[in-house]
Amino acid sequence: MQIGVYGSGYLGTVISACLADFGTPVSCCHPDRSRMVEMAQGSIPFFEKNLKEVIRRNVRAGRLAYSTDIESFARKTHVIFLAEDSAENLTDVVMRIARLAAKPPILTIVTPVAVGTAAALEKFLKDAGLQGTIVSQPMFFTDGCAVEDFNWPDRIIMGTSSSEAVATLKQIFHSLVMRGVPVVQTNHETAELLREAATAFVATKISFINELATLCEQVNADAVNLSIALGLDKKIAPRCLQPGAGMGGIFAESDMDSLAHLAREKGVELKVLTAAREVNATLAERLVQKISGMVQSVQNKDVGILGLAFKPNTNSVAGSSSIRLAQTLVQQGARVRAYDPVALAEAKIHLNGSVRYCDTAYAAAEGVDALVVGTGWPEFRLLDFNKIKHLLKRPIIVDTKNLLDSTKLRSMGFQYVGVGR
Repeated sequence: MQIGVYGSGYLGTVISACLADFGTPVSCCHPDRSRMVEMAQGSIPFFEKNLKEVIRRNVRAGRLAYSTDIESFARKTHVIFLAEDSAENLTDVVMRIARLAAKPPILTIVTPVAVGTAAALEKFLKDAGLQGTIVSQPMFFTDGCAVEDFNWPDRIIMGTSSSEAVATLKQIFHSLVMRGVPVVQTNHETAELLREAATAFVATKISFINELATLCEQVNADAVNLSIALGLDKKIAPRCLQPGAGMGGIFAESDMDSLAHLAREKGVELKVLTAAREVNATLAERLVQKISGMVQSVQNKDVGILGLAFKPNTNSVAGSSSIRLAQTLVQQGARVRAYDPVALAEAKIHLNGSVRYCDTAYAAAEGVDALVVGTGWPEFRLLDFNKIKHLLKRPIIVDTKNLLDSTKLRSMGFQYVGVGR
């Protein structure tokens, strides 16, 4: 079976590569010729762990091809995953493919869309006298873990009433289905709402533990041990229950905006989501207060930040609490130096030259009043902290991710502050 993926952004790149890794021929199509050439060479404009290796392996094996010829693409592929990062041109693409296809295609929508999009597309096809089956199939990727998330999903969602489409997609995802990954078949609207609801729930979970972390600091409790104990409860689970984490990623804000907009349109008040977003938005201010308490006001102080990506193993800074922290520090009169293993280029777009960028973690630590761990990159655990202690103006470390060994650092003479500890 020849599978098609339409899209050249984050979703299209991940999905086309990972589908080809199943051993199935995959054609990825987009009109941007230079982008297609770069992708075929394994050159992608974002950092995603293991993805370049997957692309190169499947291009070499002849399973993964890139094309700008949408006519040939539509004729030879029966199942097409519509995987642009934005739904801006989705209707035009669907109509064009349906007109060019040799037989009625199965068009699977992975692109984040508003509730009601699939039903509207079906009506457009019918009104134009065209045939094709629309399937709503949201996929849930975490930046930095997208390849792993594709290969080990929690569930496969298929929003369609077509048993033929479900059978075909189960064949494509045969290895996952045989492994026991649950398949949930539902209607379009449920599948579309699920993506936004999942994002909102995770945001609520993150905000909940961050609020409790603030309380922990006031009552001498430890938020890390609290989160571990809470996560061991089968009703709660540990993932996304770490104090200091923020809700970020390239789709998080748009998902929550879309859900909030839908609720307003229907006259429904989402009080829990509103509160969760407020907590997430004020995380940077709370962290600045913590730093200010250590250095007696951040005004005219030098602060080093380790990590600007919103989480490890990605260069995405979308929704990054570390970026917001840097911006807030600058607004309050601090001089900020920052280092990140892969996200500096993306960070520069958001920070507009207000921060001094460093090539190493040690350069970010040199001469600063406080060193802040902003992203939980594992490599920060392996730094030479004896060297860092001599580089710092004051031996102060504010660990916003509770990443480092607090006992060891305090024994070395550091003033160490975590979150909720």
